[in-house]
Amino acid sequence: MIVHIGIIGLGAIGQRLIKQFKDHSGVEIIAVCDQVESLLKETADSLGGIQAYTDYKDLLADQRVDLVYVAVPPKYHHPIVMDVLKAKKHVLCEKPLANSLDEAYEMMQAAKKAGVIHAINFPLNYEQAATKFANLINQNYIGKLRRIQLTMHFPEWPRNWQKNEWVGKREQGGFVLEVGVHFIQQIIKIFGEISNIHTQLELPDDPSMCETGIIATAELKNGTPILIEGLSQMAGEEYIGFTAYGSDGILSLENWGQLKSAKNGEELKRIRVDLEETNSLLAELVKATNGQKAEIYDFSVGYKAQEVLEKLRKI
Repeated sequence: MIVHIGIIGLGAIGQRLIKQFKDHSGVEIIAVCDQVESLLKETADSLGGIQAYTDYKDLLADQRVDLVYVAVPPKYHHPIVMDVLKAKKHVLCEKPLANSLDEAYEMMQAAKKAGVIHAINFPLNYEQAATKFANLINQNYIGKLRRIQLTMHFPEWPRNWQKNEWVGKREQGGFVLEVGVHFIQQIIKIFGEISNIHTQLELPDDPSMCETGIIATAELKNGTPILIEGLSQMAGEEYIGFTAYGSDGILSLENWGQLKSAKNGEELKRIRVDLEETNSLLAELVKATNGQKAEIYDFSVGYKAQEVLEKLRKI
């Protein structure tokens, strides 16, 4: 059965998934919503003149919509998603789940009670490099885990392609929130819960602006240390590294899609990931909405990541 999609929020993030929706035979975008009328009309026209709404509540009242993709800025996730759940529609929400831990908890509880499919857009789970990283860890490729490290370097934040009114602000933006959340979720998924978090932030003089640096330490349940460090407004090139150090070797996921590995005494080299079998978010959503077993990262996953984010950002 084809899943009919309604999209709320047509900015850079919302537009990114539109192509995937269009290319998947199991879904059909039938309605879009945004308060910017020019963007709304342009997007609706590009999708064949589909229904366009400026008020998201009108989209929720559209009986044809089966699943709602919420791609608005984080501070609006809570009110919109709560209304989606009241309408008893399936929901895919952008990360992070909410703009506070209290909001995230309320959304998680409401989603469980609503009896609908609820998912967070954590795309790394469906990427080949990240999948192979997880598989090699589970195959004990690096031996006993010694340390996990996340490095995030940004010459400029916000980056050129994502400049908007919120992503550089402290309230709901910053690279720890926008980028770090993906890898926090990966750590929890692959290695388990994160605890004993200590963080030191570098903040600009303007209190409304987001962090420019972070050094944080944490632990897994068994005491394995986690180091998180990041800087923005710096020389050099953007670099994101997610590395696991083990007794027998190293695995490093770099810049989202490159995987490097080495056994002790060897040179770190890039390894192939293009043969790795993965699921796709949309295929799994279609299966889930049709009552089949599916690989979905639901609001409880988003809540656990939010718990760590709040402590890292000292909110």
